[in-house]
Amino acid sequence: MSLSPQPRAGILDIAPYVGGDARSPAAEVHKLSSNENPLGASPNACAAFAACAQELALYPDGGAVRLRAAIAARYGLNPDRIVCAAGSDEIFQLLGRAYLDPGDEVIQSAHGFLVYRLVAQQAGAVCLSAPESGLTADVDAMLALVTPRTKIVFLANPNNPTGTYLTSSEVKRLHAGLPSTVLLVLDAAYAEYVQRNDYSAGIDLVAEHDNVLMTRTFSKIYGLAALRLGWAYGPQVVIDALNRVRGPFNVSSPALAAGLAAVEDEDFVERSRAFNARELERMQAAFAELGILAAPSVGNFVLIRLPQTGKACAAAADTALRARGLVVRSVKAYGLDDCLRISIGRPEANAAVIDTLRALIAT
Repeated sequence: MSLSPQPRAGILDIAPYVGGDARSPAAEVHKLSSNENPLGASPNACAAFAACAQELALYPDGGAVRLRAAIAARYGLNPDRIVCAAGSDEIFQLLGRAYLDPGDEVIQSAHGFLVYRLVAQQAGAVCLSAPESGLTADVDAMLALVTPRTKIVFLANPNNPTGTYLTSSEVKRLHAGLPSTVLLVLDAAYAEYVQRNDYSAGIDLVAEHDNVLMTRTFSKIYGLAALRLGWAYGPQVVIDALNRVRGPFNVSSPALAAGLAAVEDEDFVERSRAFNARELERMQAAFAELGILAAPSVGNFVLIRLPQTGKACAAAADTALRARGLVVRSVKAYGLDDCLRISIGRPEANAAVIDTLRALIAT
């Protein structure tokens, strides 16, 4: 019997992340499963991407110098404390490489983003999930899980898939309860959508402490999901570690160019934010009218809870929506079997979701 190369112990136990799909028997499909921007991307970003076609033979800027400078100017940051990557996901992967050893522990909230657990598994670390309160991260429950083995605490704020958030004061309380040796990672992928006075993406905490990292993405409000682009702002010592484990050309030239144009097009961001606010309010009001429980989302999606059985259960609703070309996201992988996550789409798609659910409930 011949032997074949074997991966490191535990690798084959990992269940790969599965993104939102767009499969439907309908002729016209509205993909509402991946929290993408229904307005697309900034025309300026699209033009910058196209202009890179004549430079495909050249290596990209490995330091993302111009993009880091633009991000720093936009938020008033030190560009030396910014690192760019192929989406927030790559930053999480880099953190696993730089900070996790087998047997270490990572903490997240019960319904935290699935990739955090994958990062821990890839490093041979253990991911602990703290119970939530009302589908919202519970600071005390997270702190109760901290042990001498804890290396990273991941907090998605706002959280995916629930859309809920912790106030700035609660995030500060979480940080204050952590040992200085534990890195608090604030995943602010949906920060641009939040319009609450008591919310902070985490820039203030990073500025004041050496064990906080904030991550952001261009995949959501900027509409550049296809290009895989994200960034992190953190203490110099953490950024230095991430730069030592990332690939030398981890972000492509088209992504860098489009990202630069996107950061500078604040009008597009504001249009996207205003559109989302209007449609999110309309969706939440409609769900309330139908008697459907919806988490109080501040992102560009809504998590709804449906009956566990019957004609209007989550599986039945998913089937009915998909038949009309409305592809939403099952969240069984998060242990939310009776829920569906619905991205905010175009007005006609949102109206069709409401009509479909109304008809389903009426049967």
